[in-house]
Amino acid sequence: MKKFFNEFKAFISKGNVFDMAVGLIIATAFNKIVTSLVNDIIMPLITWSTGANSLADLSVVLRVAEDGTKLTWNYGNFIQTVIDFLIIAISVFLMVKIVTNSRKKFKDLAEGISYQTNKEIRAEKREIKRLAKLNNRPFKEMWKEHLLEKERIEEENKKKLEEEKIKQAEIDRLNNPTQEDLLKEIRDLLKAQSMSKS
Repeated sequence: MKKFFNEFKAFISKGNVFDMAVGLIIATAFNKIVTSLVNDIIMPLITWSTGANSLADLSVVLRVAEDGTKLTWNYGNFIQTVIDFLIIAISVFLMVKIVTNSRKKFKDLAEGISYQTNKEIRAEKREIKRLAKLNNRPFKEMWKEHLLEKERIEEENKKKLEEEKIKQAEIDRLNNPTQEDLLKEIRDLLKAQSMSKS
């Protein structure tokens, strides 16, 4: 929890233009939600605890003029503005944190895949170099043959996979016939019976 508040403190004290832009967008988008949360949920609790009719009534009279006008220190409005700001700032902070974490995870995943692929390619090249030396053949020629063979195997595997999918679909159709299949089977049986009778 302490780490969360430290991150939030660091975020809120930044003067970054991007953070300010994101804050402005989120503040605009969530304006109605924030206003409702403050005015309908939080402020009634605060005013109830202070005994005032509304938060705007929380003020201190500094001076009363001769004509009866009052100079007041309206700290209730200030409290409401601070609460609005904090809710908007927390919303923006959480959104940026989620986006940053998502980007980091995707980057780590992409780097992991790239590293694994490069590692496999390096291992294949080492093996082809070894074989090229043993057979007294140029590495480039053997590497090209290796890539063509690899491509052919991948194509064969794709074809096998497609064939397996078609077979599985046929098995699924036979095990779970549709209403149309059942009607066709009944029609064929009726035709066969009528032909045998005649």
